[in-house]
Amino acid sequence: MIGYVTLGTNDLAKAAAFYDALLAPVGATRLWATPRGIAWGVSEDKPMLAVMTPFDGAPASVGNGVMIGLNVGTPAAVRHMHQTALNLGGADEGAAGLRGDTWYCGYFRDLDGNKLLAFCIG
Repeated sequence: MIGYVTLGTNDLAKAAAFYDALLAPVGATRLWATPRGIAWGVSEDKPMLAVMTPFDGAPASVGNGVMIGLNVGTPAAVRHMHQTALNLGGADEGAAGLRGDTWYCGYFRDLDGNKLLAFCIG
């Protein structure tokens, strides 16, 4: 049902480097790029993650309560993505670990303050 999700950025070059490194281990590559934005995914017919400068020219800001969940498949991949985000300058919002009986996730913020989590179920 979801085609893509877009996050705002105030520095496209920094955001591009962050997401290139963060998403490569899960097989996502740049599927398209424009002067204002880039989208990553495994194919254009699957959900994509895009980062763009705001169309209205105003600064990008973080949406309160907005969070993007990235299903990375395994606890090891969750730990890897969470640590990669921190190594790239992202902020920790909750260490990778089990929440409940089957939900394994790690929360972080990107360089613009957007909140994401890497997760797997089971």
